[in-house]
Amino acid sequence: MYWQILFFSLSTYVCLSLSRLLLSLWQYKRVQSAGGLLPIMFGGLRVDTTTVGFVVALPLLFAPWLNDALWAQQINAVYLSVMWLLILLPELSSVQFIMEYDVRPNRLYTDYLKHPKEVAGMLWQGYKLPVIGALVFLVALCYAGSVVFGRTFPLAQSFSWLAALGLSLAGAAVSFLAIRGTLRHRPLNPSTVAYCGDCLLNSLALNSIYNVAYALYSLKNERSAADLYGDLPTVDMQRLVLEQAGIQSTNPDLPSVHQHIANHSHARPLNIVIIVEESLGAQFVGNLGGQDLTPNLDKLSTEGWNFRRAYATGTRSVRGLEALVCGFPPSASDAVLRLSGAQQNFFTLAQGLKPLGYRSHFVYGGEAHFDNMKGFFMGNGFDELHERAQFKDPAFVGTWGASDEDMFNKVHEVLSQAHDTPTLCLAFSVSNHSPWEYPSGRITPEGEAASVQNTVRYADWAIGQFFERAKQESYWENTVFLVAADHDARVGGADAIPLRHFHIPALILGGSIAARQDDRIISQIDLPVTLLSLADASIAHPMIGQDLTKRQTVQRAIMQYGENFGYLYEDLLTVLEPGKKHRQFTYTAPADYQVVETRPQALETAKAYALWPTYMYDSRSYTVATTNDVQNTYSHPLSIAAE
Repeated sequence: MYWQILFFSLSTYVCLSLSRLLLSLWQYKRVQSAGGLLPIMFGGLRVDTTTVGFVVALPLLFAPWLNDALWAQQINAVYLSVMWLLILLPELSSVQFIMEYDVRPNRLYTDYLKHPKEVAGMLWQGYKLPVIGALVFLVALCYAGSVVFGRTFPLAQSFSWLAALGLSLAGAAVSFLAIRGTLRHRPLNPSTVAYCGDCLLNSLALNSIYNVAYALYSLKNERSAADLYGDLPTVDMQRLVLEQAGIQSTNPDLPSVHQHIANHSHARPLNIVIIVEESLGAQFVGNLGGQDLTPNLDKLSTEGWNFRRAYATGTRSVRGLEALVCGFPPSASDAVLRLSGAQQNFFTLAQGLKPLGYRSHFVYGGEAHFDNMKGFFMGNGFDELHERAQFKDPAFVGTWGASDEDMFNKVHEVLSQAHDTPTLCLAFSVSNHSPWEYPSGRITPEGEAASVQNTVRYADWAIGQFFERAKQESYWENTVFLVAADHDARVGGADAIPLRHFHIPALILGGSIAARQDDRIISQIDLPVTLLSLADASIAHPMIGQDLTKRQTVQRAIMQYGENFGYLYEDLLTVLEPGKKHRQFTYTAPADYQVVETRPQALETAKAYALWPTYMYDSRSYTVATTNDVQNTYSHPLSIAAE
């Protein structure tokens, strides 16, 4: 068994070190600018030692007693081969994952494994050759590993009980030290080998199986913002957040709940349609200084209320959805759509609008169980779900579901059938996502057909087609439409908070909306509050976003980037990072940062915003009703529209 353990350990060190070196050479410009290869390679050896220590701990413990037993060697060979596969699989996935998320495989890696159909389809449709190559390489490495450390040794040495006891204790000690990774007070963790402000480079010093395993280990507790950024008295946190939102708290149990009085008057509350465009960052939008890929959206931006400096709260769809539908700010923990404590009695616009008689719909071209959207929305006030299975004769179905034009057809159908019932419709697009699939004949592709640029062109085409039709319909005058991105595509870079990748389009349209260009800095969480005023929907709610129909607002945006929290106040960006001293910069778009001396007020407000979501989630205070009220109000059965 000792020979098997030795060969396994050496093979693991060589494979992971070689992978780390190749990944670093791939990103060499960033590596060079941050101090070179040495910190990555040296830190990687420490992490690899911890990884090996976890795997060989049990074999080292039992080897002295069973070293010469052939059956024990055979079991050990199978065990080490399985561990070898588990190490290699995420490591070989690293290149594609880094291309998508600018970091090694992490918790998202396991989240996607929960949806094998969509992910397998995406990989096969968009990345056939890389997938085939990786699988062939994986099989070859697994076979080589089984040959190298899967051998048995019939004449292996046996030990006396006293020697076996000593060797077993020595093996336990070696494993413990390897797993702990350090003799200091706290054991090794990812921050131990972090050496710069570039999240990707810090993750290169890890290995992918360690990064995934550590992320899963961290799920044992919901992340505490106070542990990451430091604490602040609750009374001060609430005061700072609520004062900036213009809220006077009257209920200590529901501190942010207040009565919203709409300042636009209509014969009846208007329909509200929130169109969430997948990965449509400002970098693609012509009128926001991006690539000239969105002529329809650019034209519409001259006809409605166009926010030229809107910022997303995060880098994933669930983060954008929690902001646009719940008005909930980003937290160090996961988005609320996937947190167990938010699956009911958590505020959404659907919950808040029920007293006004609204019927709420969620339209999604894919399978709505993805990212727990179905469970969250239907558990928090939405009445009807329209997903891929309910789309009748879709024009095109790709890996992620029915195309954007099919989604818009369903939105049109929902609004046409609403008649005099005020309607909330949340529509989430899928087309602008790898592997970049869209129906033929809609656009003239440029360059490679399957590219993000061409799916953006198609998404823009679908937007233009929908609004051309909507303007001719009776519901146009009775509806307020919001078109906004959930986040930018492939957010990355060496900046602690890459603000240019948080810049997104946000446009409000409708028969009652006057054309206007708005250059105020705003956050996604401001948009649902603003929609309430425009729709003449006066309700009680806990949202801390600003009503942008008011002339005097605080120009600020808040965002979460990995474990980094950003608070942009006018031109001042405050960045909170775990275990590090805060940093503040003056920011000039699109990507200029100048370090400035600490401005205490902005720092304290940033910390308050970082802590507030965790407090509100933990205290179950982000709602307008008690549990009994919600059970009585939402006792209707789940309604999935069937055509």
